[in-house]
Formats: sequence, structure tokens, C-alpha cells
Amino acid sequence: MAADFYGIPNVETYSGGTEATAFHPNAVAALRRAGLETDREDAEGQNPIYRVRWREDMSPYRAFSKVWNAAPNPRKDFAAVMVCSEADAACPVVAGCDLRVALPFEDPKASDGTPREAAAYDASVQEIGREMLYVMHRAGQG
Repeated sequence: MAADFYGIPNVETYSGGTEATAFHPNAVAALRRAGLETDREDAEGQNPIYRVRWREDMSPYRAFSKVWNAAPNPRKDFAAVMVCSEADAACPVVAGCDLRVALPFEDPKASDGTPREAAAYDASVQEIGREMLYVMHRAGQG
């Protein structure tokens, strides 16, 4: 989304973590509240796949939980942007990447089941969005 905002062509995004679990429902809800179209692709399964897009005229991004080096993620010639404090600490080296950028934030899961739950997830979505806008702004200057 940030590359699109700055008109930077040929940027493909991928995601992955230190373990495969599932795209957290609170994170999905926060993306929806932020205005992203987020539809579940499959009706069953413990690790659902979501189609995410920020414009109607774009192909959706397939979002699901996976380990950082699992398909369809690239194995070489990519930049790794670490947006989780735990992942940043657990992955001091990301094999195959040309650039590693750490933008750590605290996982909002600590707020699960509390009155601050939605606000914490919304704040994380906003923080990551701002940081990615900054990263893509800098990339567009290069």
C-alpha cells in the first residue's frame, strides 16, 4: 500500500513470522476498521487465507500465517522489514535478504480480552502503516 501511495512500481510484498499459527482475528478486524477490504478466501481451516486490498481496482494480496522462509516468500533479492519486537530479536539474520530494516513494535496480543483490545490493535495498524509509509518514501528517493 505504501509503495502504491508513492507510485513506486514493481514492489511485491510478502509476510512471514517465526512460526506459522493463524492470521489473528483481532488483526483482521483492525485492518477492516482501517478501511482495507479483507475477505476470507477459505471457509475452513485453522490457518485461514484472507484476500486483502486497499483499492477496488487492484488484485488482492493473499494474507495468511507462515514462517518467513516458506512459499511464496522469496529466498533472495528482497528487503526484510521486521515489524515485531519478538521477530526482530529472534531473527538477527534473515538469509537471502539484501536489506534488513527493524521497525519493532509491541505485539497488541497483550491486550486481548481487555477493554483496550480494539484500540491496541488499531494503534498497531496505524503505527505499522506510518512506518511503512516512511520506508517507502525513503525507497522512492533512492
